[in-house]
Amino acid sequence: MTLSELGSRATAEVAAVLGQALPDQAEAMSAPILNARRIALYGVGREGLMIKALAMRLFHMGLDAHMVGDMTTPRIATGDLLIVSAGPGSFSTVAGLVEEARSAGAKVLCVTAEPGGAVPRSADYVVHLPAQTMANDRDVSGSVLPMGSLFEAVMFMFFEILILHLRAVTGMSADDMRANHTNME
Repeated sequence: MTLSELGSRATAEVAAVLGQALPDQAEAMSAPILNARRIALYGVGREGLMIKALAMRLFHMGLDAHMVGDMTTPRIATGDLLIVSAGPGSFSTVAGLVEEARSAGAKVLCVTAEPGGAVPRSADYVVHLPAQTMANDRDVSGSVLPMGSLFEAVMFMFFEILILHLRAVTGMSADDMRANHTNME
């Protein structure tokens, strides 16, 4: 397969998953975010990088969003939302943080490819992005992308589209978001 063919196949795979997830999953994720007093976010590995990208965009939206593990992340409590990623359905660190957030009275939203997994089953809200992860990357009919890359690529695009939806719902402009961008770069 040529590089152009690989690129076409990869982007078609991302588009196919987004076609299944939009608009329902974005709309389902919007209300918990907009109703949260404060938002904490967590993910592991490359999924964690996509969650960090979402945290940054939520901050650009003017929301009180923090990455779990940062020195300045405030205590989570009732009225707050923990957003986690568990593509294959479970990670031990994610499961532990979900338990801690729930015991503190916070709601939990899990982004996953495996809604029957342990972490999504313990969440208040589940966003299902039906893409290949490392849990099922050995299937010969699977993605051209390696390991969990399809899920991670879908996460990034889904989160950007979610932000566009949140902007429309709240009436925020691109300039409003830009005003929240750091000037320390």
